[in-house]
Amino acid sequence: MNRHRYLRSSSRSKDSSISDADPREKIKDCCRKFVAFMCTQVGVGALVVCYAIIGAFGFREIESGFKDNTTHQVEEIRNRYAEELWIVAHHNNVFNSTAFFIDTNAKLKVFQNEMVDIIKKGYDGRESGQQWTFPAALMFSLSIITMIGYGNLVPKTTWGKFATVVYAVFGIPLYILYFLNMGEILAGCFKWVYTWLYQCSTKKGENKVPKRIIVPSTACLWVISAYILTGAIMFAEWEQWSYLDSAYFCVTSLCKLGLGDLVPGTTSEEGHESKLVINFIYILGGLGLVAMCFNLMREQVRVKVQEFREDFRQCLEDTRIRILDCCNRYRMEEY
Repeated sequence: MNRHRYLRSSSRSKDSSISDADPREKIKDCCRKFVAFMCTQVGVGALVVCYAIIGAFGFREIESGFKDNTTHQVEEIRNRYAEELWIVAHHNNVFNSTAFFIDTNAKLKVFQNEMVDIIKKGYDGRESGQQWTFPAALMFSLSIITMIGYGNLVPKTTWGKFATVVYAVFGIPLYILYFLNMGEILAGCFKWVYTWLYQCSTKKGENKVPKRIIVPSTACLWVISAYILTGAIMFAEWEQWSYLDSAYFCVTSLCKLGLGDLVPGTTSEEGHESKLVINFIYILGGLGLVAMCFNLMREQVRVKVQEFREDFRQCLEDTRIRILDCCNRYRMEEY
């Protein structure tokens, strides 16, 4: 028996030494560890950030070389209507002011309609190379995978549109994985802090601390409100928005509505690129907080549903006992 055991152990050691010496096995083992790490909370967060950075480089490379003739088109429209207004002024002169105002209003209305159509297509006075900076492309990548979709920056090339579709197909499941994992880790950290504060605030001997402490939904609402208030003050100071507009932008972004009427860092002022990067961090962190509140509120709802189920079951049991008691009394009275 000892001999057989020795032979088995020696054969196992030989196999392990062979597998250790095999470089293919080492590569496979490293790949398994890398995939396992990427499936953790930290790995998924890093993967989302790297995916957004790769997308930013890709979209910037594709779209920055696009030659847009919209600027020349706008110049031609302005020059044409300036000439037409000059002809109107020269024809009517100052003797017929009513005809002058009627003709100029008609020309300006047509000019306004043409300019509105151009602006709706994404024209803001800048060339493609000026629009597709790295921070702008980074924010565009985040808006795709988080399904916010501001719409202030859109791809115009065929390859850019194709890359957007492929990028969204792989990026949205990755964001959902980030949403679930980050919600779990942040919920665990917040629950630990809340439990510690609860135990510190409870006097010894006054009330025994319950075994399971549930974070109330009001605490989650306070955290989200504080985060929105911080963002409202920050964007109001940077963008010279009103506090209502800043809070409106924060709420619509964290709720993934993405209306696109207010987007920070879209002007050509100095420092707008850093605002886009900070907006990227703010939105990504805020979505993690939303995931945390979702997990904590879901736990509270489960506890409430379980308590309701137990109370309802107890109510049914009491009702059954009372009905049986009444039936027994009725039978006793008959006999």
